[in-house]
Amino acid sequence: MAQTNVPELFGSLVFNQKAMKERLPKETFKALKKTIDGGEPLNIDLANQVARAMKEWAIEKGATHFTHWFQPLTGITAEKHDSFITPQEDGTVIMTFSGKELVKGEPDASSFPSGGSRDTYEARGYTVWDPTSYPFVKEHTLCIPTAFCSYTGEALDKKTPLLRSMEALNEQALRILRLFGNTSASHVATTVGPEQEYFIVNEDLYKQRKDLRMTGRTLFGAKPSKGQEMDDQYYAALNPKIVKYMEDLNDTLWKYGIYSKTEHNEVAPAQHEMAPIFTTTNLSTDQNQLTMEVMKKVARRHGLVCLLHEKPFAGVNGSGKHNNWSMSTDGGENLLEPGDTPEKNSQFLLFLTAVIKAVDENQDLLRISVASAGNDCRLGANEAPPAIISMYVGDELFDVLQSIKDGKPMKGHSKGKMTIGADVLPPIPKDSTDRNRTSPFAFTGNKFEFRSCGSSLSIAGPNTTLDAIVAYSLKEFADELEKAKDFEKALSALIKREITAHWKIIFNGNGYDASWVKEAQKRGLLNLRTTPDAMARYLDKKNVKLYTETGVYTQDELKAHYEIKLEKYCKVLNIEVETMLEMISKDILPAAFAYMGAVAKSAADLKAVVPQAKASSQTALLKKLDSLAADLSKRTEELRKKHLAAKEASDLMERARAYSDSVLPAMAQTRAVADEIEPLLGEDYKPFPCYEDLLFRL
Repeated sequence: MAQTNVPELFGSLVFNQKAMKERLPKETFKALKKTIDGGEPLNIDLANQVARAMKEWAIEKGATHFTHWFQPLTGITAEKHDSFITPQEDGTVIMTFSGKELVKGEPDASSFPSGGSRDTYEARGYTVWDPTSYPFVKEHTLCIPTAFCSYTGEALDKKTPLLRSMEALNEQALRILRLFGNTSASHVATTVGPEQEYFIVNEDLYKQRKDLRMTGRTLFGAKPSKGQEMDDQYYAALNPKIVKYMEDLNDTLWKYGIYSKTEHNEVAPAQHEMAPIFTTTNLSTDQNQLTMEVMKKVARRHGLVCLLHEKPFAGVNGSGKHNNWSMSTDGGENLLEPGDTPEKNSQFLLFLTAVIKAVDENQDLLRISVASAGNDCRLGANEAPPAIISMYVGDELFDVLQSIKDGKPMKGHSKGKMTIGADVLPPIPKDSTDRNRTSPFAFTGNKFEFRSCGSSLSIAGPNTTLDAIVAYSLKEFADELEKAKDFEKALSALIKREITAHWKIIFNGNGYDASWVKEAQKRGLLNLRTTPDAMARYLDKKNVKLYTETGVYTQDELKAHYEIKLEKYCKVLNIEVETMLEMISKDILPAAFAYMGAVAKSAADLKAVVPQAKASSQTALLKKLDSLAADLSKRTEELRKKHLAAKEASDLMERARAYSDSVLPAMAQTRAVADEIEPLLGEDYKPFPCYEDLLFRL
């Protein structure tokens, strides 16, 4: 196999700044850079020049069409393709693309989720080019990343609120930096590196499982004789078929300019992970959406299927998406990097304190940002963080914060207690502390790792929330400190006060331990176990105030998102129940009856040949199968009734609660009986591929 020239391959399908610089006039490129870096308006003459160069570049890459690539509230991407062709009088065509077509499109907005903010007859929607995210060629189409809004201006996508939150944080972070005398920084951006976990299964086996095809997860499946208990999958040598897949995946991602860096086997059988290098949050979000799409398409090329559900298999680890989040200036200074001078120390401590305050005061919003039916299956399952939000800061930083809070000497610190602005922090290099896999929000040296995100989730939501809540804390700090007559004194008092007030959110222990649930309750931390539990708090007055004052969401947008999230939760569970009922009636019970018939015939044949034979083992098996089949039939009817009752609830929250509190437990009970039947059936009578097939056969 020919060696891949990665530097040459990387970004070859992206209209990035290198391509722009090569194809645009010098002055045009400078003007476009001002739009990209500073948000300056793009006039139509400039847009026409950019569009012309972009079209020529895309055609050279094989593109015949263009699309405004956007992220509606479905959680996936959307695109409507238009060709570059323009008819001529002589019956020929030419390839054209105007600045107007580049900057704005008009897809039908009526069939996308809007939470009631748009009626079906109100079809007009707009897509608007986001110049901070590079266009790329996918298959035969030039894809232009865009924001998506309604005719009346409401955000109908995930990108618009994210861009607003990034700008809110930028504004407030710059206010803080100015207080520390930093006049050179002109922009602060959040950066993200989302680790992506996924499962790979054989496509032929996948096609035989209705539950995988319809819901993305197995609704039935007895535990195989071997799971992950031998710890032999994590970081193990890769299966040759997976190697081929990962090679193809990397090459494809690199062409799209995605910084795919790390690949390995994860803990569960058939589970793997890809981690990229950090980049700005907006670009990282777009790239992660594209990554998930590419993972699925590349898998099919290899006769495989990529599963991104948070819990595709019971009894083994599910998949998350660890969201590594930080803040940096345009000069490259990481604001969550502990400094080595008193001035840098105090600046770091203030930004850290803002994050501590934001997380403690907005536990509900962080939990809401990762809430989904799929992620509810994973959170708190001794493989992922609990539904309780807490922060891990490591031993060294814990001692620093405790010294500030208590006004007592810090362990091993010769100067005694920490005095902000006078002491130099002890060295806290990146990765100096142990990793805490059980913490939902862990400090890892110069960033926070938000570990609660589900594998199929768009990271736009969690990062919009993170940016917004930290921006709100920074605003409160800036409002206070800008009025202070003695900045150093006011800074010390503020940090000590806020660390003390929010100390309860810091927890360095084992989040999987049952004692933590009791301890968290004593501390007053929230335990929002399910999506309905979390969403019940979404429209609380404090949350509406935070989002509207930061300009991230309007009140109408918040109401729409509340409706959409609950409605999606109910629809997902509706599909799962309908699939479960169908598989029981069409697959599992018929298989059980067929096998019972075969066993009964075998017993009768034995009796005919050997009249004195008792066939007691066959009789015992028949009795057990008959009892289980009867129990499964009974539980299926109970599940059906609870499902119908849930569907009849007119209020969305009432319906969601019915699914969460009544239907889900009934699904679990029904599954338990079906999973007890499966191991009793002869191999030729299994209704669909079992866990052993799916997890260990590629």
